[in-house]
Amino acid sequence: MSDVTTAEFNEEGKYLRKVRSFVLREGRLTKGQAAAMEQQWPLMGLDYSPEPIDLAQIFGREADTVLEIGFGMGASLVEMAKASPELNFIGIEVHKPGVGACLSDAAKAGVTNLRVFHHDAIEVLENSIVAGSLARVQLFFPDPWHKKRHHKRRIVQTEFAQQIRRTLKIGGVFHLATDWENYSEYMLEVLGAAEGYQNQSTTGDVVQRPEHRPLTKFEARGHRLGHGVWDIMFERID
Repeated sequence: MSDVTTAEFNEEGKYLRKVRSFVLREGRLTKGQAAAMEQQWPLMGLDYSPEPIDLAQIFGREADTVLEIGFGMGASLVEMAKASPELNFIGIEVHKPGVGACLSDAAKAGVTNLRVFHHDAIEVLENSIVAGSLARVQLFFPDPWHKKRHHKRRIVQTEFAQQIRRTLKIGGVFHLATDWENYSEYMLEVLGAAEGYQNQSTTGDVVQRPEHRPLTKFEARGHRLGHGVWDIMFERID
């Protein structure tokens, strides 16, 4: 999965600059993805606006809402939405073929509790999400930016953690997953020092993959090859 922002940060996690997510990566859509964008966007698409969205109006009901940042091709997001019809789901993705694939899969699965943004996640979080309105925010397999000199490009930073905290209700959870152990250690360091959070791990580090996060084909292949995946869940307590 590609990262959702090319913002850079200083040592305190403050933004140095903000660059929109690859200026919305259009990509080449398949015929099926293009048809899904045309047919399903009016039903499931959320056009970005700097005004906060009304979740009850968008979904036609009051329900706990889960937001996923950078859902890739959307297969696991659709699976989660189908498995939990009692929840509302919002996905954000900058790669247009991924949005088309997600809409196509959702339509085939008969999913009605999913809405998607084709926009920059930082702007959506800042302007479109009402404070304290989300039950869970998910960030799965973001770009780890392996080289130390590139760590400032990692999306998990102090300021980003507080942006997420603002959107969560008290008791809401920020759920992260990565297949790079070094990045998991870095995530734990950032979230562990972040104000208003508490680690849900009883051992103070990672948690077992929760049932709500589907095992992806990529992840299953990694397990067979002996690769690890680390899940991290921090709860908003203040």
